[in-house]
Amino acid sequence: MTNGRITFPVGFYLVVMFTFIYLPVIILVLFSFQQGLLPIPPFEGPSLEWYTKAFSNSRLMDALLNSIIIAVSSSFCATFLGFFAAYGIFKHTPVGVRAVRFVLMAPMTVSYLIIGLGLLIVFNFSGIGKSLVSVGIAHSVINLPICYAIIYSQLGGQLRNIDNAAHDLGASDLQTMVYVILPTMVPPMLAAFLISATLSWDEFIIAFLLSSFDVTLPVMIFEMLRAGLTPEVNAAGTVVFAISVGMAFLAAFAILIRPGRSS
Repeated sequence: MTNGRITFPVGFYLVVMFTFIYLPVIILVLFSFQQGLLPIPPFEGPSLEWYTKAFSNSRLMDALLNSIIIAVSSSFCATFLGFFAAYGIFKHTPVGVRAVRFVLMAPMTVSYLIIGLGLLIVFNFSGIGKSLVSVGIAHSVINLPICYAIIYSQLGGQLRNIDNAAHDLGASDLQTMVYVILPTMVPPMLAAFLISATLSWDEFIIAFLLSSFDVTLPVMIFEMLRAGLTPEVNAAGTVVFAISVGMAFLAAFAILIRPGRSS
C-alpha cells in the first residue's frame, strides 16, 4: 500500500484471502436452498424445502434448544465470574496479581481437546459423568478468560476515579459496585456475554466429548454428516452460521455504545 493506494500484489492477496475464507460459506448458504436431493451443482432452486425439513426434525430441534440453553447459561456464568475477577483485580490489585492473571487466562493457551479430555476424567471421577451439565460447566471454563479480558480492558482510570469519588461520598464497596460500576459496565459485559455465547453456540470438540444422549446442535450436525451430505445439513449449518454472525455483530455494537465513548 503506497500513499493510501492498494498495490496489485496486496489487492490480489486480499482477493485470494477473502475468497478462501468466504467462498465455502457462500456455497454452504447457497446450497441450503437447493431443491434437489444433493447439495451439488447445478443449483436447483431456490427452495425452502430443506429448511422446512430441518425445523420439523425433532432431534435437530432438541439439539438446537440444548445449544441455546448451554450457550445462555454458560455465558451468563462466565460473564458473572469474569466481572468479579476483573473488578476484584482492578479494585484491590492482590499480591501475586500476575500469577492470578496467568491462571485466569491459562485456559486460552490449552487446546479444547486437552481441556475436554481433562474435564471428562474429572467428571467421571466425581460421578457427574457425561451430560449437558458437564458441557455447560466446560463452556464456562473456556469462556471465562475471554469474559475477564473484555471486562477488565474496559475498567480504566476514569472508573477508578468514579469509584474513589463514590467512596468519598460515603458509599460502601457493595453500593459502589452495584449502583456505580455495574451500570457503567453493562455494554462490555453484554459484549462479553454475546462473544461467549457465540463461542459456546458452535463449539464442537468439548460438546462431543462430554455429551451423552442429549447433544448440542454442532454434534447433531456431525452425526447427520456421517449419514451423508444433504441440503438439510447445509440448512442446519446456515442457521448456526447466521446466529453466530448475528451475536458477533451485537457484541461489537455493545462495545461501541459504551457510555462516554467518543465516536
